[in-house]
Amino acid sequence: MTTKSSTRNRLIVAGATAGVIAAGVVGVVTVQAQNPDPATRTPIVADAADANLTQSTHLSIAAATKAAQTALDAAAKENQRVSVAVVDRNGNVIVTLRGDGAGPQSYDAAQQKAFTAVSWNAPTTELTKRLESAPHLADIDGTLFLGGGAPVKANGAPIAGIGVAGAPSGDLDEKFAQAGVASLAK
Repeated sequence: MTTKSSTRNRLIVAGATAGVIAAGVVGVVTVQAQNPDPATRTPIVADAADANLTQSTHLSIAAATKAAQTALDAAAKENQRVSVAVVDRNGNVIVTLRGDGAGPQSYDAAQQKAFTAVSWNAPTTELTKRLESAPHLADIDGTLFLGGGAPVKANGAPIAGIGVAGAPSGDLDEKFAQAGVASLAK
């Protein structure tokens, strides 16, 4: 009976120890992944003279969140229920906010408008006019040529896009997206 109890106790202690170690590792990884302090990140060292490398400017998650929240707040002030998406230069979603009461279609539409605006470096209301001469642009996967998308620029080049969807008109959606863009200039 003591052998059974002893083996059982060792298994319990070993299992508890493994659980504590695993939790500690997950906690460390989570903290490191979310640490916003640039001084704690491992620097990437590259030869600046290497012609095979390029550099690009990206919107930080803090700036993207500020822009999205500003756009959502602008819509709420006018009693509009919208979703807001901010994408990076490559069209990857940085942040998405779905306002209270926003329609189910608004979430995807906001992302597509943001992607369209950054892809063509123009507000989506301007891009809808281009469809008259090039209607097949609307066939490009992931795009949505409706008002509500606005590019974010740095030195004239697009670095992000903000898309808003859910208001009764594209003009209102775009007004809210532009409010998000304007918040980044402050």
